[in-house]
Amino acid sequence: MGMAERKNGWQVAEAVGAATPYAIQHLLDRGKWDCDRVRDALRAYVSESLSTPEAVVVIDETGFLKKGSKSVGVQRQYSGTAGRIENCQIGVFLSYASARGHALLDRELYLPKSWVEDKERGYGKFFCAERR
Repeated sequence: MGMAERKNGWQVAEAVGAATPYAIQHLLDRGKWDCDRVRDALRAYVSESLSTPEAVVVIDETGFLKKGSKSVGVQRQYSGTAGRIENCQIGVFLSYASARGHALLDRELYLPKSWVEDKERGYGKFFCAERR
């Protein structure tokens, strides 16, 4: 989201004026996050700061084209990004948009049935809605 062309630790650190990337790396790699709490705090902020009667909630799925098969959820499936069946992951995003601004509220990686049912991968314990 920043101006850095590449988004690795050094470039992000330089963009925020840090002399080294160590704090950024710690935040991203070793920092403890409660994703649900962060999401809930963001929703509260959006509700207080961006809410208007004309606001809309936007649900979008996006395909991430992949060359390999190791990334979670990758398989040959329809990707709206490519406009055809490709080897990809599918992400589903929930955003809020109003005249006051916009914000990403939540995200999920779609997990295909073939991944859920693969006992060697062990993903069956996670929720998966079969795409229709």
